[in-house]
Amino acid sequence: MRGFQELIDEAVAVDVEGWDFGWLDGRATEERPPWGYVRMLADRLPRAGAALDLDTGGGEIVAEMPVLPARMVVTEGWAPNVEHARTVLGPRGVEVVHVEQRRPLPFGDGTFDLVTSRHPVDPPWSEISRVLRVGGSYLAQHVGPASAYELIEIFLGPLPRQLLARDPDREASAAIAAGMEVTALRTARCRMELFDVGAVVYLLRKCVWWVPDFSVDRYRERLEWMDGLLRENGVFVAHSTRTLIEAKKQ
Repeated sequence: MRGFQELIDEAVAVDVEGWDFGWLDGRATEERPPWGYVRMLADRLPRAGAALDLDTGGGEIVAEMPVLPARMVVTEGWAPNVEHARTVLGPRGVEVVHVEQRRPLPFGDGTFDLVTSRHPVDPPWSEISRVLRVGGSYLAQHVGPASAYELIEIFLGPLPRQLLARDPDREASAAIAAGMEVTALRTARCRMELFDVGAVVYLLRKCVWWVPDFSVDRYRERLEWMDGLLRENGVFVAHSTRTLIEAKKQ
């Protein structure tokens, strides 16, 4: 394995815009949930007349879709991702709209047959219900509770479990309160493996909400400890949690 500083410098220099994790090939792995969200999305989108994808990142997931509906709209809150999504999706006629978190969706009532999202930041249930047509569906894969906590707690210390966000039952209740019927709710706990400290730095730079004050200088001691652990054991294991939720507007 290369030296600590070389791995750190490489991970700090790499571009972390968008939701493409290809840089981690050979450096980290993550087990996928059993339901195959991308495959489900590819099946549903062609059957919609108009669809909306929330928190689309750099448009990577929608770009994988072989067939899109007549009207395909995506939203994203982080400006660099918005520009990346426009570059990727614009040639396919996709509308890319910059919507900041916790702002109303700039679409009329009952505009879409289908609303989707892969790992939304904070699902706006009332807005999702509002922009769906009656009988329309929300299909999404959410990050679940305590996701990647084994890694995050190395930097932040023990985190409380009793009031965890992302609880699937709470999210289902919120969807129901917004006027939707939950038709599917599944959860999965997926194994993550990290093989060098550069992968750790890359993930913490990309998933900025994991350790909000992260910088190499601030957490150098913890990173050096992790580097030693990885050199001794060859792998660091954590677990991501995922929720598949589908709800229909009544």
